[in-house]
Amino acid sequence: MNHIQQFNELHTAEEILFLGNAWDLLSAFQLEQAGFRAIGTTSWGIAGSLGLADGELVDFDRHLGIIKSIVDHVKVPVTADLEAGYGEHTATIVHNVLKAADIGVAGINLEDSLKGQTGLRESSRHGKLLSDIRTALIQRGFKDLYINARIDTYLQQPEPLAETLERAAVYVESGASGIFVPGLKAEADIRLIAQEIHVPLNVMSLPGLTEGNTLKEWGVKRFSFGNALFDKITACLEHHAAQCIEGQSTAHLYR
Repeated sequence: MNHIQQFNELHTAEEILFLGNAWDLLSAFQLEQAGFRAIGTTSWGIAGSLGLADGELVDFDRHLGIIKSIVDHVKVPVTADLEAGYGEHTATIVHNVLKAADIGVAGINLEDSLKGQTGLRESSRHGKLLSDIRTALIQRGFKDLYINARIDTYLQQPEPLAETLERAAVYVESGASGIFVPGLKAEADIRLIAQEIHVPLNVMSLPGLTEGNTLKEWGVKRFSFGNALFDKITACLEHHAAQCIEGQSTAHLYR
């Protein structure tokens, strides 16, 4: 079984897919060794590890090179966070997705936020983009590559439920394999969306939304922690570096 097939099957298994998010090869190795069955990259973490802010500020080929180093060295499926596609035009975004497929990713995340400004792509326009991506993947021999369509309504709108359901229907019709709604937190909304979309629902860890077994009961099929692990490790590094300077000591590094 290849990684694309394996990754798709993880979304239909009885157990929820708990996806670890890596930003470099070391973090990917640690997640694999811990027992994660699949790894997703975090654009936030990749950018942060390079001293940049999130938001497609990393050159795409450099970003893809980091993803390739992970794909080439771990044994579990890897899905790539491609943000909004690293391009202004459909042809560029489709080309970038194909480049990711060619290096061996099992899936991608693609969001509907507009880069560099507040707002979302018009749903019909984003649906057409997803359709073009799926067609190109089929033509290249990657017909089942997992497209996780990220909907950013809960990050940008005060009353997002109705539009989330509308966008999800368009995206699934256009070829999305699953729907990802970061910022989604309320049990009632999660249960309703999971019931209505008819494809696997992915939610992201948040304070107060941390228990995979609970999310499984609510209908969630995939649970990821996004930038949370990267932020935790960065905070730990900042804390211990400050302690070294403040105390002129490294003793705390050995406790």
